[in-house]
Amino acid sequence: MKEGFCKINESEDTKKQAAEILFKTFTEINKDAWPDMESALEEVNECVTEPNICIGIKTGNELTGWVGLRPMYELTWELHPMVIKKEFQGKGYGKILLNELERIALEKGVIGVFAGSDDETYSTSLSDKEITAGNIFEEIINIKNYKNHPYEFYKKCGYCIIGIIPNANGDRKPDILLWKDIRKNKQSTTPP
Repeated sequence: MKEGFCKINESEDTKKQAAEILFKTFTEINKDAWPDMESALEEVNECVTEPNICIGIKTGNELTGWVGLRPMYELTWELHPMVIKKEFQGKGYGKILLNELERIALEKGVIGVFAGSDDETYSTSLSDKEITAGNIFEEIINIKNYKNHPYEFYKKCGYCIIGIIPNANGDRKPDILLWKDIRKNKQSTTPP
């Protein structure tokens, strides 16, 4: 691993820090996702299990954020989860971490990455109206970001919206589905 990056399973302390970031970050988004530290640590332990890829980015000895990738199809894997400490969001850490993950995945023969990005807080225009077969594509094409929803981050990193699952998390709470061919647009993975 390059300086600044780490494997999440390098130590129990790193796994604990990863669980804390996951728990604290998602408490603000969906308190039911990982309702306590125990469930967050269980998720971390699942994410570090082979053949999954699970890496973090550190500032000094402090874990700043982490990301996991797991098999979904033979050549396309699922990004799950991706979390950056709130105080480090918007400073480039997520993009650099994602680029490093994609580099490692490409070396393993993965060519595509899929990500689901739930809108459980009515942060996009997709929660403005009922999504039907008649309006789904128009709503996706004309999506607007109201509250800093992460789909825009993924789009800036080369991902495209490939669909949505309307009402995935309740009425007007869709899951936004994104995908990227990681063989294209290779970028630097130098930590900030």
